[in-house]
Amino acid sequence: MQGLQEMNGMKASVIIPAYNAEKTIQACLAALQRQSVKPIEVIVVDDGSKDGTIRVAKSFKEVRVLEQQHAGPAKARNWGSSVSKGDILVFTDSDCVAERNWLEEMLKPFENSQVIGVQGAYKTKQQSAVARFVQLEIEERYERMKRSKQLDWIGSYAAAYRKKQFLELGGFDESFPTSSGEDPALSYSMAEKGTLAFNPKAVVYHQHPETIAKYFRVKFYRAYWRTLLYKRFPKKMAADSFTPQWLKAQIGIVYGMVLLAIASVWIPSAIAWFWIALALFLASPIGLTALVASRDKEIAWLAPVMIYSRSIAFALGLPWGLLDGAWRH
Repeated sequence: MQGLQEMNGMKASVIIPAYNAEKTIQACLAALQRQSVKPIEVIVVDDGSKDGTIRVAKSFKEVRVLEQQHAGPAKARNWGSSVSKGDILVFTDSDCVAERNWLEEMLKPFENSQVIGVQGAYKTKQQSAVARFVQLEIEERYERMKRSKQLDWIGSYAAAYRKKQFLELGGFDESFPTSSGEDPALSYSMAEKGTLAFNPKAVVYHQHPETIAKYFRVKFYRAYWRTLLYKRFPKKMAADSFTPQWLKAQIGIVYGMVLLAIASVWIPSAIAWFWIALALFLASPIGLTALVASRDKEIAWLAPVMIYSRSIAFALGLPWGLLDGAWRH
């Protein structure tokens, strides 16, 4: 980083948690060196990596590298924040590559003194059908966030907070042991303190899952850890600015089909309701499939398969989180 540049008096510290990120951290840090507005510092917190992550990070002379035993990204981000010098804390992940104007765009919303948190955006350069679907799925969420009157969800892949409010709230919840819900948990609390803003021009590039199996696994564990998130914030089970309500309806239909199938053993009329629920479930992807078709016709055929997989993964992950005790953390 060539010296210190400030944007309207704001000093930004960029903090990156890293775990076994040897293959991705170099591109991440190189992109930060090319920023149109320079951060006051870049801090990498190695979370007990077993590969060459530390070696690669230390090859960037102006990057500060901290090392901790493996404890999860929440703790890593909090440690980096506690020793940072900036008044704005900016976070990204070790597998993200920021566009040249990313930091500049992340800081722009803070020109409004009411804004205490900012969400940037994901993009991908992947060409696989599954990754392209995942990108469009995320963009559907972004459209929802743009329409939201009050944002309450910021993902840590491109996140920024005023340090004062971040520290007052204790930072990320370290009871989340993986990237599993610590960022919406902080966002929910932040939204009660001030305004959160979404800037889709603050872009980082990311590698999305490229197989249905990996996608299913990601969704399963997100649902698994939602049990802990909703224990902390039960009111958010009803609605937030990121999660589509129709997704919750789909999950409810899956549970309903299971219960109706079981009930039909004793109540023959239940089978008719089962077929109605199945028809609703099969029809449920129409909206998102139409969006996918309008933006990427080549993968429209894949959308229903992915949506069904997502619904089933969530429907399995939530009860498993309850049974396995994820909510006790």
